[in-house]
Amino acid sequence: MIEKPKINRDPIQIKRALISVYDKTDIFDLAKVLHDNQIEILSTGGTSIALRENNIPVQDVSDYTNFPEIMDGRVKTINPLVEGGILGLRDIHEDDAKSNSIKWIDLVICNLYPFSETINRTNCDLPLALENIDIGGPTMIRSAAKNLGWVCVLVDPSDYKSISSELNKSGTISFSTREKLASKAFGHTAEYDTMIYNYLHSESLPNILNLSYTKHSHLRYGENPHQSAASYTVYGNSDNNILNATIHQGKKLSYNNIMDADSALACVREFHKPTCVIVKHSNPCGVAIGKNLLEAYNNAFNADSISAFGGIVALNKQCTADVAEAIINVFAEIVLAPSFDDDALKIFSKKQNLRILSIGNLNVRKPKIEVRHIDGGLLAQDTDIKNLTENDLQVVTKAQPSKSDIKTALFTWKVLRHAKSNGILIAKNNITVGLGAGQVSRVDAVSMALQKGGKNVAGGVLASDAFFPFRDSIDSLKDSGISAIIQPGGSIRDKEVIDACDEYNISMMFTGVRCFKH
Repeated sequence: MIEKPKINRDPIQIKRALISVYDKTDIFDLAKVLHDNQIEILSTGGTSIALRENNIPVQDVSDYTNFPEIMDGRVKTINPLVEGGILGLRDIHEDDAKSNSIKWIDLVICNLYPFSETINRTNCDLPLALENIDIGGPTMIRSAAKNLGWVCVLVDPSDYKSISSELNKSGTISFSTREKLASKAFGHTAEYDTMIYNYLHSESLPNILNLSYTKHSHLRYGENPHQSAASYTVYGNSDNNILNATIHQGKKLSYNNIMDADSALACVREFHKPTCVIVKHSNPCGVAIGKNLLEAYNNAFNADSISAFGGIVALNKQCTADVAEAIINVFAEIVLAPSFDDDALKIFSKKQNLRILSIGNLNVRKPKIEVRHIDGGLLAQDTDIKNLTENDLQVVTKAQPSKSDIKTALFTWKVLRHAKSNGILIAKNNITVGLGAGQVSRVDAVSMALQKGGKNVAGGVLASDAFFPFRDSIDSLKDSGISAIIQPGGSIRDKEVIDACDEYNISMMFTGVRCFKH
């Protein structure tokens, strides 16, 4: 049985470093510090060429090992002289090292080829993806991180300056620094392996679900000031989204800002014609399609101007000066759009606290897995991106919906699936009129939507995110003037619900699917 080794917690002197990096950000500045501190540098392939071009003396790993890079570079650092030099315990393995001509490697500087760049290429196939999986790099990183008592490992260019400072100050690297960097290194390789695993598995919901995220920013607090919070991004994420948005002005985004802005962006992605979505507390309080963006904004705001106060305004076309002039007349937390013209940005600059976010092209929502943490685990599901068409609708009443009703019904369904259930939405002419969301009773949700819409509900279409269990919700519409209803159907009391609609001359369409959002 191998004796349990002790961890060296003393500062270590760096005599030899191995550099093998894809991301060469600031590497030459660090290498110069190493050279100035009389630290021998080993390197591989393109990194050694780049170092020499910057007048930094370096020894190729193949010269050090007296073994060439073979198999198109697949084998170059997997060698006992390299791995032994990194993994050896200086207080136990000295004799092994000397008898095998192994020199200690005290600092490993390595980051990996971004696998995400490869798999996001349009021409990427399985052979190309596999060819771009780094093997030697993760091996060196994990070896150095495991041997943190004697070796320091660097995977993040943002750490180069602090290491340079520590070396220039004392000529050594402290244990606390090595321990922190080892943790980051294991996170780096775990993230890398997770990305490969997620690419290779074919199931939408695999038996093993690996999630890996990189810290995007520290947030001042969470939903409430007493909760700590941070935002994280998927490694290699280059999609057009809130975390990748260009922020032109305004205060730093809060936890609630990001949540609401993401909800608004998801909803506005549903539409291609000029559309405005206004979100408050993750619910779309005003949504409208217009002939132009200004009309869409005005109609969305007027749909529920009280709730729109302090909301998130999402636009699906470039924001121009006329739209900006309308928006700054009211209080909003965020305005997001694919882009903003210069005149619009100049107008918004009058309100420096207003956050202005350029998202880029708003591509349609893509299939993905969404997760929610619960005590002891998490829940995962496919995102609801099902697109309903007129052919999906089954008219079940004597009264037939008009073409306008059908068009508005499909509009309401796109909006309603972004509202909290139980949810009822009333809309008219592709403009939301009243929303009842997050209610424990469907009757209460209907009542709230009617109350929000007031007299404007007459002639509107009502959407329900799940079936009506009783006819009581329909009875509450008796004198409302609602012309049509869209709902999933499937209740054991569907017939009495249909009979109620026939009694009040309201047409009703079944979707066959529901759109719950908890």
